[in-house]
Amino acid sequence: MPKERNKKKDPAPGPSGNKVKFEVYGEEMIEKEIKMSGNSGRVYLPPDWVGHRVKIIRID
Repeated sequence: MPKERNKKKDPAPGPSGNKVKFEVYGEEMIEKEIKMSGNSGRVYLPPDWVGHRVKIIRID
């Protein structure tokens, strides 16, 4: 019988408890604050990024 898993994933352990280090290669970086949008959050990015892939990392 498969082991039951938590529905909420635990963060990977890092050197300072909850923080982990990511190394990412890319073309550009923008730091923005997420704004409320209904029951979710939203961030606006430049229109020339449309159609490109992005990675979002929460830093705080």
